Amino acid sequence: MSTNNQPVQESLFDLGPGEEVGYRVPIACQVAGITYRQLDYWARTKLVVPSIRGARGSGSQRLYSFRDILVLKIVKRLLDTGISLQNIRLAVEKLRDRGVNDIAEITLVSDGTTVYECRSNDEVIDLLGGGQGVFGIAVPGIMKELTGTIAAFPSERVEEVTDPTVIGLDELAARRSRKSS
Repeated sequence: MSTNNQPVQESLFDLGPGEEVGYRVPIACQVAGITYRQLDYWARTKLVVPSIRGARGSGSQRLYSFRDILVLKIVKRLLDTGISLQNIRLAVEKLRDRGVNDIAEITLVSDGTTVYECRSNDEVIDLLGGGQGVFGIAVPGIMKELTGTIAAFPSERVEEVTDPTVIGLDELAARRSRKSS
């Protein structure tokens, strides 16, 4: 316990079963880097609802969980990339529809226009494009694979051509050029 009678959270995973730590609105705003107006609007419009305790009339205090604040911070980052709040709301709805319960397990990517869900190097989903899969190629992985595979095959040294009239010509053209000179 701390000196002000509030529990001190040493680790997110050290809590016993059924124990949860909640954060009041000022702390949620400060940690997520948002204003009170943003937090209040997002709660009222059900974009990010406090999972521990919602507001119940005048004087009640909302309590946000660590995961709630994580989502608040993600929404703020998406806003910072230029995604409209309307599109962020659509992306969050698509994630919920897809059954994403733990947002900490995925990577979100944005180009400033849309939001993509990345589960691996091979699986990228355009959340605003109706959940359509997009093609992804992890070039470093392919280079590593190719380097290992190609080493087993024979290769040839390329001879340097010093005759300026032959540079850039194929073999047949080079022979013709030598014959005519």
